[in-house]
Amino acid sequence: MHYDYQLRPTPPPTIPSEAQSMKRIRNFCIIAHIDHGKSTLADRLIQACGGVTQREFHDQMLDSMDIERERGITIKSNTVTLNYTAKDGHDYQLNLIDTPGHVDFSHEVRRSLMACEGALMVVDASQGVEAQTVANLYLALEYDLELLPVINKIDLPAADVERVREEIDADLGLDPFAAIPVSAKTGVGIEDVLQGIVEHLPPPKGDPDAPLKALVFDAHFDKYRGVILQCRVMEGTLKPRDTIHFMHAGRDYKVDELGYNQFKLVPKEKLSAGEVGYIVAGVKSVQDIEIGDTITLLDRPAAEPIPGYQPAKQVVFSSVYPMSTDEYPDLTKALEKLSINDAALTFEKDSSAALGFGFRCGFLGLLHLDVIQERLQREFDLGLVISAPSVKYRLQLNDGSTLEVDNPSYWPDPTNIQSSTEPYIKASILIPEEYVGPVMELCREHRSESQTMNYLSAGRLEVVSEMPLGEVLFDFYGKLKMITRGYGSFDYEPIEYRPTDVVKVDILVNKEPIDALSYLVHRDKARTRALHYCEQLAEAIPRHQFKIPIQGAIGGTIIARATIQPYRKDVTAKLYGGDVSRKKKLLEKQKKGKAKMKQFGSVNIPQKAFVSVLRADKD
Repeated sequence: MHYDYQLRPTPPPTIPSEAQSMKRIRNFCIIAHIDHGKSTLADRLIQACGGVTQREFHDQMLDSMDIERERGITIKSNTVTLNYTAKDGHDYQLNLIDTPGHVDFSHEVRRSLMACEGALMVVDASQGVEAQTVANLYLALEYDLELLPVINKIDLPAADVERVREEIDADLGLDPFAAIPVSAKTGVGIEDVLQGIVEHLPPPKGDPDAPLKALVFDAHFDKYRGVILQCRVMEGTLKPRDTIHFMHAGRDYKVDELGYNQFKLVPKEKLSAGEVGYIVAGVKSVQDIEIGDTITLLDRPAAEPIPGYQPAKQVVFSSVYPMSTDEYPDLTKALEKLSINDAALTFEKDSSAALGFGFRCGFLGLLHLDVIQERLQREFDLGLVISAPSVKYRLQLNDGSTLEVDNPSYWPDPTNIQSSTEPYIKASILIPEEYVGPVMELCREHRSESQTMNYLSAGRLEVVSEMPLGEVLFDFYGKLKMITRGYGSFDYEPIEYRPTDVVKVDILVNKEPIDALSYLVHRDKARTRALHYCEQLAEAIPRHQFKIPIQGAIGGTIIARATIQPYRKDVTAKLYGGDVSRKKKLLEKQKKGKAKMKQFGSVNIPQKAFVSVLRADKD
């Protein structure tokens, strides 16, 4: 491995002088499809600017969580202030905001884009333009950002820079000759990127003397200092001991400290228009702040907040229970701390007869659910049982009222339901041409209502499909990757609610319904999934002295069944010879005993049975 730049002798990590004009500031983010090398490129930019010493450096510098490094994905937006001396001899302040690439964390991307004037659009030199590259382009254009294309991974044997330039021109409509070829792994072209940021991306605008307007685009919790806010100052100036006002939340706080984030917090005397930094203001509770809120001064408030504020919309809902009821208080504290760090996570109290007290949580997608689950287990050492994920259905009742239901426990009597609707998405699937047949069939299997094809370039096309969100939750993405051999990419956006025929399926064990295993599903898919549940439970529940039926039912109609056979004691073993009627008498007595046991006996369902069913469903 080699680097084509030299690490500058590390100047002390200080920011350019107070007198520096806004023309020397660049606020930019890095956007791309998942796994195209955003975090690695950020690492090289940090190294090249001397942001860290060689001894302090590690891969994925901006990924602060262990889970991010292990999975190789970015979950949280992160920011760092760098100093760069350009070829013109001037010092520039570069505020880099690293953003997630996965569709589940698009709310993080949106807020980060609002804090920037420009963006590096990273495209993989071997894979080319993919679904989320196009989606992120539209997002960036929505916020009027200047884009600088970067072609990464040119060191790969399969890299085809000229083909990718053509795709940048045809699919993205950007200048293909402005694209900078780099290898973030080896360091080739990093200096060109830094120079491109200074020359092509615009400086911020804003009046330092106007009333304060600052956008809160991220926050994280520090156990000693409370909530540390990451913000971008749009207008005005903020100083320590100023009293600030949150315009959406309606709360007031006094600023204790502010400054820049340079992998450690560097205090400053003020933050002015155009700058990105942190604020410590004694915020202690999750309910007190909203990510995306506008901060202003209490004694000199702004006339209106920064436009574009949108709370994150949860689309996937699941119940989370502790393995042991003793851990319920710990689970409560853990979710409160996580929600400070992750504004998109919502939760409310829930309970189950089988699993005790827990929480009904809202997530942005399945990856978001998976990440939260892993963080709860890893960071807080909690054993969890997670119910099957579901979406929010809207019901029109006979009395004219409307009801939103995401939890099977609250499903009303079917006779009271006049009509039901479910959320639909517009899915964008980018694939090589040869896989178009299987992908179209996959969409039809998942109740796709319309499919259109757009030819992007030679051999590549986009399939646009409208389908229910509930169909994407379980196995859609995995099947897509399998049938396209990993070359298919998938992105979606919610569009509207449409009529559906949704039913509640109950799982009965020994004729007793288990509420934690109930789920909502389209009538056409009800039997298949019920059969899957029954088979998994039959394997996970230990045998008893009596026969145990496991059934899936819609109302009073049984649609699936599996049976756990009983242990059988050989009651005739002590007999030797004699009349056969004695043997028959003993077997008849055993039969009556088993019937009585079946009537009064209870089935002990172990926790692992719930886990096995739900895990198998996710896989």
